[in-house]
Amino acid sequence: MIENQLLARDIRDPATLNAMRIVPRHEFVPTKMQAYAYADHPLSIGMGQTISQPYIVAYMTQILELKNYHRVLEVGTGSGYQAAILGEIVDSVYTIEIVEALAFTAKNRLSELGYDNINVKSGDGYLGWPDKGPFDAIIVTAGAEEVPQPLLEQLKEGGRMIIPVGPHNGVRQLLLITNKSGKFRTKEVMAVRFVPLTRKNN
Repeated sequence: MIENQLLARDIRDPATLNAMRIVPRHEFVPTKMQAYAYADHPLSIGMGQTISQPYIVAYMTQILELKNYHRVLEVGTGSGYQAAILGEIVDSVYTIEIVEALAFTAKNRLSELGYDNINVKSGDGYLGWPDKGPFDAIIVTAGAEEVPQPLLEQLKEGGRMIIPVGPHNGVRQLLLITNKSGKFRTKEVMAVRFVPLTRKNN
């Protein structure tokens, strides 16, 4: 996976590569899918959700330029795999999952694997986690139709956010948003497909 999927596609950040080596991806997929855990594609984890392919996880992690003292917000915990990758790199991770059963399972899995720096809650990720912000970085692992304003408000000065934005059931653009003195600079970095970011009132 490291050689053929990441290094071959310009994933070069040492911290990202180290995290991808350390985290046991097979622990984050259903038992019947474990034989495919390290394959170059996303996998279903049930309840209409997926675990992203390894390259996308690594790319979204690398582009945030994370430091070990950073506080990071993740929207869309899913199986907890992306949170575990982040947890290997940064001081603290706050991750939100709207599907309560997934949040419960991910929380237990991460605890069993020893990630005491990852905080999981079930809730509406569109609203972020304001009482734990502001955040040095925000990563959204579900596709939104627009950039949620609450997340922009929780992004620290100099902070970076990576989020897929575009129409549901279509191709989205992965956007890198940087907070420069309260002004947000947006750069399109890749066309992607993600499951929708859902709201509590949907």
